[in-house]
Amino acid sequence: MARQKALDFSLVAISFFLYSCLGFILKRHETVPLLAAYLLVFGIYLFIIRRSGEDQIGFWLYASVLFRFLLLFSVPNLSDDFYRFIWDGRLWESGYHPFAEIPSYYIKHGIIIEGINEELFQQLNSPDYFTIYPPVAQFIFWISVKLSPQSIAGSLVVMKSIVFLCEIGSIIVIKKLLDHFNLGKSRVLYYALNPLVIIELTGNVHLEGVMIFFLLTSVLLMAKQKPVGSAMVFAVAVCVKLLPLMFLPAVFPVQGWKKALVFCATTGATCLLLFVPLWDYEIVKGFQSSVGYYFSKFEFNASIYYIVRAWGNWHYGYNIIGSAGWKLGLISFIFIMILSIRPWWQRILQDASSAEKNALLVETLLFVLLTYFLFTTTLHPWYITTLIAISVFTGFRFSILWSALIFLTYAGYSREAFVENLWFTGLEYTAVLGYLAYEIWRTKHLSPQHS
Repeated sequence: MARQKALDFSLVAISFFLYSCLGFILKRHETVPLLAAYLLVFGIYLFIIRRSGEDQIGFWLYASVLFRFLLLFSVPNLSDDFYRFIWDGRLWESGYHPFAEIPSYYIKHGIIIEGINEELFQQLNSPDYFTIYPPVAQFIFWISVKLSPQSIAGSLVVMKSIVFLCEIGSIIVIKKLLDHFNLGKSRVLYYALNPLVIIELTGNVHLEGVMIFFLLTSVLLMAKQKPVGSAMVFAVAVCVKLLPLMFLPAVFPVQGWKKALVFCATTGATCLLLFVPLWDYEIVKGFQSSVGYYFSKFEFNASIYYIVRAWGNWHYGYNIIGSAGWKLGLISFIFIMILSIRPWWQRILQDASSAEKNALLVETLLFVLLTYFLFTTTLHPWYITTLIAISVFTGFRFSILWSALIFLTYAGYSREAFVENLWFTGLEYTAVLGYLAYEIWRTKHLSPQHS
């Protein structure tokens, strides 16, 4: 027992040191030490989740909170998105609609706004694009600026604290859902200790951490037969990040037409209420422009799209993202609809219990999200944290492998620019999809009861 405790504390100490390096010391262009530190802490993570019994869950959950708390006080060194968060928050605090104009408009026209200056502008990674963050996200940006109007570091700590608290909430909700589905309690460690989740959410202050909390809470309320409350919480998740909207069709087979329509109507009404503080022509114009740019301009770590792009370059002699992006989005939508209604046309839900229906819903969400990721033109590492959270309740572990390999995308950064390494991208998708194929073959059927 003493030897076991000594080993556990040693692993915590080593992980703490590695997270300190990843959060405070290493920069994203320092490829070799960055990847070495991440892969080492990931190896420790795998060792822990493979050998930890239920009597050790509490210890490792406290450790996961400790690692997140450590990163509360770091300035993100792998992502600079937080500068745009602060920009949007300062606009709203000064009475300017965050969707009204692109950042370069204010600098070009010399518009004087408190906190909106050349220094902050130079830190933005998308100064010529409209913001794409919905109202709950904008509220988080605003409150962070409200509580620390003069300090970027102060605003950052406020935002990180919100993500940190939501992460703790997600861990609690995951435990409750595991109990409800009668699944092994140790599965909570798959998410709680995952290095990608810790680094990208609390560490790099990506709001998937907030969205995941509300999304999981919505699933828990639905599982407890509280559809109205579930829909209202689901709407909050949508108003943090729009991603959960793709899950709505999956509700119909599980809940039935009447309950699903009530769920969708409640979600829509709640979303409208949450949009009221920002509702204006500018938000329609800004969202339309942002979504258009997303499907026609941005490309990063894609899979199917890169194959289409290569064909386009060979056939047409130029990048066809302008036409291919939205077409792949449409194909993705069709496949998502097919996956969502699969329980109907395959009669999967016939004579199924309520628990079985909810388990099937979670598994459907997993493959809906995977489908979207395979067809998208842009897949940043933090995007798949939602996939990791959902996979906890299924028998599929390909997302854990993905959380290791997707970190290789940081190998493309140098001091001067970013050049994507397509060999790493090919390795990432070949390994992940190959392992997924193996998991499907091994289980013979899709069931959340497999581990």
